Amino acid sequence: MASSSSFLLLAALLALVSWQATASDPSPLQDFCVADMNSPVRVNGFVCKNPMEVNADDFFKAANLDKPRVPNKVGSNVTLINVMQIAGLNTLGISIARIDYAPLGQNPPHTHPRATEILTVLEGTLYVGFVTSNQPAPNKNKFFSKVLNKGDVFVFPVGLIHFQFNPNPHLPAVAIAALSSQNPGAITIANAVFGSDPPISDDVLAKAFQVEKNTIDYLQAQFWENNHY
Repeated sequence: MASSSSFLLLAALLALVSWQATASDPSPLQDFCVADMNSPVRVNGFVCKNPMEVNADDFFKAANLDKPRVPNKVGSNVTLINVMQIAGLNTLGISIARIDYAPLGQNPPHTHPRATEILTVLEGTLYVGFVTSNQPAPNKNKFFSKVLNKGDVFVFPVGLIHFQFNPNPHLPAVAIAALSSQNPGAITIANAVFGSDPPISDDVLAKAFQVEKNTIDYLQAQFWENNHY
């Protein structure tokens, strides 16, 4: 009996560890769970709308993703379609974005804390890359990069810092990205570190970056524009 109990306990622990290792967005337990944005109930994700009230518009948005966007200060514009735009994406674990790049524009180093990204170049050329985490050598902070042309595809693993840059000084570029979360999130590194509200202590950042405090003060005084719309 003791042996059987130990086996069941071990099996339960292994199942828990396996679930934690593979967990991302919650998996649907029905055909759909359209987000009820008006519900006062707070859960991880959104409460399901009454299925009797669901219609085709809950799965649709006239997003005009075929139309070019005007890039911002860093030379890019990310138009994200997630659960906040299409309520029917709730629990389905996917979203999409169109990214426009000006000549020499970039989507600066950032992470998606809840999603892997797969990017396809529709027009132009992009220099892309990502950096691995602080894992043991030889893969500690290893940099992977590639030059992509029209029709090429590249994957950015979940949570890792990555970027895209248009090296062409004369022509724009366009890409479409699919992300493995209904709400992937985005943390632009420079914005988060130097543009936080309230600011991070310049003593902390000067020590972290091994520079003078006046360099940190200069960076914190800049306008860190968001390129996600």
